[in-house]
Amino acid sequence: MSSETVYVLADAHLGATPERAAALHQFLATVPAAGDHVIINGDLFDFWFEYGRVIPRTAFGTLAELAAMRRRGVRLSVTGGNHDRWGRGFWERELDAAFYRGAGELSLAGFRAYVAHGDGVAEPRAGSRLLHAITRHPLTAAAFRWIHPDVGFGLVERLSGVVGEQNRAPAAVERAAVAQRAWATALLARRPDLELVVLGHTHRAALVPAGERRWYLNPGAWMDGFCYAAIGAGGPVLRSYRPR
Repeated sequence: MSSETVYVLADAHLGATPERAAALHQFLATVPAAGDHVIINGDLFDFWFEYGRVIPRTAFGTLAELAAMRRRGVRLSVTGGNHDRWGRGFWERELDAAFYRGAGELSLAGFRAYVAHGDGVAEPRAGSRLLHAITRHPLTAAAFRWIHPDVGFGLVERLSGVVGEQNRAPAAVERAAVAQRAWATALLARRPDLELVVLGHTHRAALVPAGERRWYLNPGAWMDGFCYAAIGAGGPVLRSYRPR
């Protein structure tokens, strides 16, 4: 039986308000201990893109905190979300983290887990499915790298505002959360070897039993009340962080 504690957080969307980043930095500095494992399950940043020699300056403080956490012996895994999946080796080389552009299968506190951000797996809107297909395509990322970063980030901020308003409508969020839960429980039914399916993206916390010591888990959004999940030998629990 594993003695590690695994902390899962998603959808921080750092870059919009300093309070989100400050709370996360405090969490990373005080909560995980040596031997623990932190999973950032997509959309850590409101937008992240790696060029050959450039990374976003607004990410510097958070990356420094993650590096300090790694030096304390805390394991780090990162999955790409629909806002930040375009990595080129930075996470592995600079932070010695595991990085998954899509899904990964990991052992979390002794539980076999399927971990993915969750975008594209159960999108009820055809427009969202098309957008995810376009942004995931390697040619899209290759073309974007030819745009000056200041111009590219400005374009993304304007587009994100328009698309975000549509996707954050309460009815759209509820449909996405219901579809995601159905997808996750169906995956658990098909894969008896899995004990956990961990998703994010909908900003809706969920902990759904799917049999003895088997669950669908969504930690909720860090940006909405500093929500996260902790997984220990007894299974996952939902929590929220209270900054000092």
